[in-house]
Amino acid sequence: MAIVSIPEEHRTLTDEAEIRRHLADVGVCYERWEPAHALADDAPPEEILAAYAAEVERLKARGGYVTADVIDVGPQTPGLEEMLAKFKREHRHEEDEVRFVISGRGLFHLHPEGGPVTCVEVGPGDLLSVPRGMRHWFGLCADRRIRAIRLFQDAAGWAPHYTGSGAERDYQPVCLGPSYAPPRLGAA
Repeated sequence: MAIVSIPEEHRTLTDEAEIRRHLADVGVCYERWEPAHALADDAPPEEILAAYAAEVERLKARGGYVTADVIDVGPQTPGLEEMLAKFKREHRHEEDEVRFVISGRGLFHLHPEGGPVTCVEVGPGDLLSVPRGMRHWFGLCADRRIRAIRLFQDAAGWAPHYTGSGAERDYQPVCLGPSYAPPRLGAA
C-alpha cells in the first residue's frame, strides 16, 4: 500500500482512507487494487494486460485513455540512469499520468499549485493518476525496480515539460516501504 508524506507538515499517512482523502484534496486519484490476478514474476506485458483487461477498459472509459502498456525497469535495464534522469526533475505533462503498480516501488513527488509537496511511495496494487498539468517528479526506491501498467490519452504517449523550478533539490528520494531499514542507533 502507498505511503504518503507531507514534509512541510511533518506528516506521514499510512491509512488507506486518509491517503485517498489527502490525494483527492490535491486533485490526484488513488485506488488500491488487491492483486486479483495470479501472474508470474516474469509474465510478459501481453499477459499482464490480458489479466487486467477489465480494469484497464474501465479506466479507459472513465478517463478517455486510448492505449495501455507495461513498463518494466530494474537495475539490469540498459540506460536506466539516463531514463530516470528525465523524470527526477520537476515537470508537467499535457495528459494524465496513470500508473498501476504490479511489482517494485517508486516515489512520486507531487507539487500542487498553492500547496506543499506531497511524496507518494507506490507499490504493488497501487493505482495513481496524476492529472495533466500537475508539477511532479519520480524516482525508484532502493531495489531500483518497478513494473506497472501505464495508460495514455494520446497514442503517441507524453513528454515531460520541465518547469526549471529546481524544487526537486529540496527533497530527498527516500522510500519508507518494506525494503526500508532505518540505521540502528549506536551502529558504527
